[in-house]
Amino acid sequence: MIIDSIQTVYTEALASAPGSVAQIRESAAALVRWAKQNHCCVILVGHVTKEGALAGPRVLEHMVDAVLYFESDGGSRFRVIRAIKNRFGAVNELGMFAMTGKGLKEVKNPSAIFLSGHDEPVSGSVITVVREGTRPILLEVQALVDLSHLNNPRRVALGLEHNRLAMMLAVLHRHGGVALADHDVFINVVGGMRVSETGADLPMLLALFSSFRDKPLQSKLICFGEVGLSGEIRPVPDGEQRLKEAAGHGFRTAVIPAANAPRKPPDGLIVIPVRNIAEALERLG
Repeated sequence: MIIDSIQTVYTEALASAPGSVAQIRESAAALVRWAKQNHCCVILVGHVTKEGALAGPRVLEHMVDAVLYFESDGGSRFRVIRAIKNRFGAVNELGMFAMTGKGLKEVKNPSAIFLSGHDEPVSGSVITVVREGTRPILLEVQALVDLSHLNNPRRVALGLEHNRLAMMLAVLHRHGGVALADHDVFINVVGGMRVSETGADLPMLLALFSSFRDKPLQSKLICFGEVGLSGEIRPVPDGEQRLKEAAGHGFRTAVIPAANAPRKPPDGLIVIPVRNIAEALERLG
């Protein structure tokens, strides 16, 4: 049974209006009891606010077994279903779909849609591999560093956490010798994806360095890794699976944390292990 939407359902046992906290909580509780008694799957469709949070009380998320967010970009035909809570399985899973004339169709290879496919390397562009649930996905991180004429240079991060961008700028200055205090900094994840994992730290930093020097990185390069405040490059989970995904898409060089270096790299992939920022910039500079 599909209820569309839970904010419009009400019970006459309460005098409050539909959509209120009490009505949503009581209506959801009644539906949960009915589902358990009749062994039926019930899907509750709910509205979200402009910020993307569930409209109404967050208590609804604690009453159900799974919470799925259906995300979309207004200018894109792709749709993402992201699992935030799953009582009986893994969380942070992600499903990719494309909107067609016949409805939603599954995207078998989501990595291909997030790679712009430049004819030749361009400055400020780095390819990375992130984990969405159990699925490795290739993403392109782009950075633009330009001399600012403002008293307070702009810092804009789309698809990445603004606080991590500020941290990468500080680490790049302290341990890489690159000062960007008088530059505007823009960073973006191609395709409208949101990346929250720390494995995007090293790609973010290398994209900033490449744009600042206006020097493209070598072609068919992949990188991932967490950057610490002391300049060290820390390992990330599932390093070998990320490398296999990159090798399957034809990448030939991988810059990764030394602790993630495999005993036997995938065929056709040259692995460059690095331990700190200075080493990474020296190998690529």
